[in-house]
Amino acid sequence: MPELPEVETIKRDLEKTVLGKKIVNVCMHNPRVIRQPAPRLFKKLIEGSTIRNILRRAKLLIFELSNGYALTIHLKMTGQLVYPGGSSSSRVAFNFKGGQTLDFNDQRLFGELRLIPDWKKLKFVCALGPEPFDLTFSDFKDMLSKKKTKIKPLLMDQSFISGIGNLYAAEILFRAHIDPQRQAQSLNGSEAGVLFREMSRVLSRAISHGGSSVDDYVRVSGKKGDYSRFHRVYGRKDKPCFVCGEPIKRITQGGRGTYFCAKCQN
Repeated sequence: MPELPEVETIKRDLEKTVLGKKIVNVCMHNPRVIRQPAPRLFKKLIEGSTIRNILRRAKLLIFELSNGYALTIHLKMTGQLVYPGGSSSSRVAFNFKGGQTLDFNDQRLFGELRLIPDWKKLKFVCALGPEPFDLTFSDFKDMLSKKKTKIKPLLMDQSFISGIGNLYAAEILFRAHIDPQRQAQSLNGSEAGVLFREMSRVLSRAISHGGSSVDDYVRVSGKKGDYSRFHRVYGRKDKPCFVCGEPIKRITQGGRGTYFCAKCQN
């Protein structure tokens, strides 16, 4: 699933390509991805509106429209936004004045498109924790001190910090030299400081490289992000650690695969 760096990359790409464009037609090739309202009303309300603003909250994209509504897009596992579009395999196509098209692709149909008056009232949004870049170290340290949860699942908990998923939690913890199985409140002040620093560094660098294309994620242009070449543990089970040479291990935490180096992370 695209995480904060991928969704932020898409948001920035969209600002350069479709911001200010008028949507003249919506083609619903597979309306299953339209969750709210009914597809026919979805189409009617969007057509004729202009994209006035594009935002990101956690892993959610928000198009604020000129008619007062917001189009929210959650890419889930295999969702993609591609411009210029026009593919016959797209699930929903947004056709703009001037002839250009933005395609929403989703092979597995897990994505969610909603058209709502106030995106901030979405139950999903209301439950989100703070954005990583909005936190101060003092806030972060205080948040950790109250949690007995193991640190990796905690970083992935969207009600704790929003936007970080499996891939970046693993990469952040490796660079911070912290075992993903440690309890959050067991981290001392120095360890919490390193973790906070590496969280910002990893996410910022991933954004600068257009995210990580390890599954279906592509940028709006259709090109892949290239941060995957900087991965140190994710997807590298049994391969030698770049630091110590020991094989990278994979365990399961909360139903998700966790990659780490048992020697470098403690």
